[in-house]
Amino acid sequence: MIKKLVLSLLLAGTLVGCSSGDANVVGNSTTSNALTTLRLGCGNFSDSLDPSASPNSAWGTARYGIAEGLFTFDDSMNATPTLCDTYTVDETHTIWEFHIRDGVSFSNGKPLTASAVVDSFEYLYHQEATGAGTNAPSQFLTYDSISANDDTNVVTMVTSKPYADLTKVLSHVNYIIVDVESDLFSSPVGTGPYKVDTNDVGVTISLSRNENYWNGDVPFDTLQILFMEDSTTKSLALQAGDIDMVDTITTAYDLDFLRASDDFVLAETLSTRTAFSYVNYDGVLANDTLREAILLAVDDDTICDITVGGVYTSGYSVLPPTIDYGYDTLTDKTPYNLEKAKQLLDDAGIVDTNGDGIRELNGEEIVLDYVSYTIKSLDAVSEAVCVNLDELGIGTNLRILDPDTHWNLIANSEFDLAICSWITVPAGDPIGFLENWYSNTHINYGSYKNSTFDALYEELLYTIDTDRQKSIIEEIQQILIDDCAVMVHGYYTSNLSSSSKIQGVVMPISETYWITTDIKPN
Repeated sequence: MIKKLVLSLLLAGTLVGCSSGDANVVGNSTTSNALTTLRLGCGNFSDSLDPSASPNSAWGTARYGIAEGLFTFDDSMNATPTLCDTYTVDETHTIWEFHIRDGVSFSNGKPLTASAVVDSFEYLYHQEATGAGTNAPSQFLTYDSISANDDTNVVTMVTSKPYADLTKVLSHVNYIIVDVESDLFSSPVGTGPYKVDTNDVGVTISLSRNENYWNGDVPFDTLQILFMEDSTTKSLALQAGDIDMVDTITTAYDLDFLRASDDFVLAETLSTRTAFSYVNYDGVLANDTLREAILLAVDDDTICDITVGGVYTSGYSVLPPTIDYGYDTLTDKTPYNLEKAKQLLDDAGIVDTNGDGIRELNGEEIVLDYVSYTIKSLDAVSEAVCVNLDELGIGTNLRILDPDTHWNLIANSEFDLAICSWITVPAGDPIGFLENWYSNTHINYGSYKNSTFDALYEELLYTIDTDRQKSIIEEIQQILIDDCAVMVHGYYTSNLSSSSKIQGVVMPISETYWITTDIKPN
């Protein structure tokens, strides 16, 4: 059935990024003197490519090779100069001057000036301030002023607090630079190697070489992106030669096949991404005993090892052990123990009084509104969680949604549980990520509040001593664990798979830029 779907899409023309008669496509069996079209099959992060619309929008626009930032992460999560080539910072670490690289243009030919960079930043923050966009750049960076000097091509930013290394923050894809006068929803203009030609929203995007690209030759004339969510569909399309590279293969059989085959390359990275479920305190989950019992009842080892075939490695803190923030010093309060979970609820009088299999609290049956989506096997993880909770006598209303709807429900706190899979150090450290549980912010979607956590987090915001930062981060991880404030599932192994007919496909540890000029015909 899946194979027929792939073939029918091919016949419909949605998998092929060239006109009839153009044989120069990577992976096609037709012989050709040149390989001119690269085809990527991936999940649809968002219908919008406007970086301000949502975090997913910014990630998509960066990954597709459309736009770039002032800096990018290298494989050690250090910042590499990109659109900015040099910078200075004063001794207070609040006044930063960034020289914008000379000779860079947007893909529409407009020069990349300091003013254009400032316009991009101001648009992003204006969208957040007015609620026109749901992305939250202030989660990682707040500034008092930003100004441009086009004569020197320097952007000056005065930050609201000291930053130990602002270049790492600016490596986050939130801060990719776009021409704010372009159609940001469907065809934003950036400085990346490819530019959008047409966008059949939610189906496919056709791009072509940015003839103004500043950083070397762009290997392909055209880039075709086809949105596909199902892991096996992606694998079959790759094997059939209909696609040249795909993201996020999660089925164990397909992963084993791709690893063993000489015809394909599987680029895997044990990333800094954590799968977790937000817990909303503004509802029934404000009950401490109920939260603790729920976390005890979820068998994350089985879910990670069996249900999703090892794509995730189970764990108990919001920060994975792959980053140096004291994971091994932490104590798991809720290792899987279904019988203990049942006893906790029984002792608290949270029982099933009418024999329908669902426990009640304050006279109301406990049915949790659980929102999920299909990216990175989160649908399978959330379905398994629901099975575990059913064994505990907790009902769930699981909704598996498209990414935009899922994100909007989270942003409006319309859930009891909301599963996510997020990079934990998107700005080079976890400070911005941990803001999700700081009570004095608009991104505390679960309404969590702990005065000790808040005090430590506020100290963290103004501490540039890295040893003290690490100590604080260890402390607040344990607070979240002890409060049962978040349901942690596991840590993700990211992957990109490609045909051996192309080279240069890697999955960066930051998971940021997928389409680069390093990807070339083999």
